[in-house]
Amino acid sequence: MHKYLSEIGEHTVEISIPSEISKEWRKFFGEVDTTSEAKNLKVYIFPGYGTSFKDYHVAIKKAEDKITFQRSDYLIESTPDYTSATIHVHDELALKHALMNLYSSYIVYHNWGLLIHSSCAIENGKAHIFAGHSGAGKSTAAALSHPRELLSDEATIVKITPDEVTVFDSPFRSELLSTAYQQPCPLAGIQLLHQSEKNRLEKLRKPDALLSLMDKVFYWHHDPAETQRIMGLLRTLVEKVPAYELHFRKDPTFWELIS
Repeated sequence: MHKYLSEIGEHTVEISIPSEISKEWRKFFGEVDTTSEAKNLKVYIFPGYGTSFKDYHVAIKKAEDKITFQRSDYLIESTPDYTSATIHVHDELALKHALMNLYSSYIVYHNWGLLIHSSCAIENGKAHIFAGHSGAGKSTAAALSHPRELLSDEATIVKITPDEVTVFDSPFRSELLSTAYQQPCPLAGIQLLHQSEKNRLEKLRKPDALLSLMDKVFYWHHDPAETQRIMGLLRTLVEKVPAYELHFRKDPTFWELIS
């Protein structure tokens, strides 16, 4: 097994993976040099599981000493606090989705923040999230934001505290590669996307913003305790950051409404 350290958000992840595939799959999560002995998560990865991707349904089972997440192309067996997990995967796509699942569960359990289905770009030192259902235009909005720095094009890492909300560069990418932006950015706004022939921006009431974001949180399995944590984080998020309905056409002019 090859063992190395990677970083996601503020967290150090120790990854153990068979040596023969480590170089091929390490492109997702770069190796970092650190003198710290603290590891937030330990992950053991094994190939050869299941079949190729079929759908997004994840079966979840919880026991006193273990929680499992199972999809056609991956199986996660984790400690209840998500600090140590074994992941069996079919291919690279399965590995990415499994790590998203695990990391999302970890940051919610520890009340650190949320992994939100969205893209995110930086304008004048502040982050702007573009969220929406599949096909709403998250990747399109990200691509049209060039040459602005991108923090995500699929899954945005959002740290939420009573004092501030910040966004970190996300390794969970769909199409657009990370520009390796090193500093977390304060979140200035959340845009719920709708493709349109004309650009229009409408501010959402806080209760409507919370409802709109509930189904944008990754891998929420509706456990009562987890639901309580997610709702608390979402309430803080919409209190601290304004949310809007953004109707946009497919050109960069929608940024005139945001900035």
